[in-house]
Amino acid sequence: MSPVRFRPGDRVTVRRADPPGHIRTPSYIRGKPGVIERLCGMFGNPEELAYNRTGAPLPLYRVRFAQREVWPDYRGDAGDSVDVEIYEHWLEPA
Repeated sequence: MSPVRFRPGDRVTVRRADPPGHIRTPSYIRGKPGVIERLCGMFGNPEELAYNRTGAPLPLYRVRFAQREVWPDYRGDAGDSVDVEIYEHWLEPA
């Protein structure tokens, strides 16, 4: 098992990228800041597994985003959030 880069409470930003192929990171969350909520475990990289390649295990994190960071026109409560599970190679320190 490879060491993990992030711990709960760490601030991160999702990479802003649009590579071709099977991508598991929603486009609406790319480039957005969030906070690591938890490490979900180590799982095969689905972007590789989709093409019948090895898909070495990667850390998968649950990242919490403020709704207003994701959707600037959001009119709900300022404390509302959305959690998204994101593989480590999509995350950068904030």
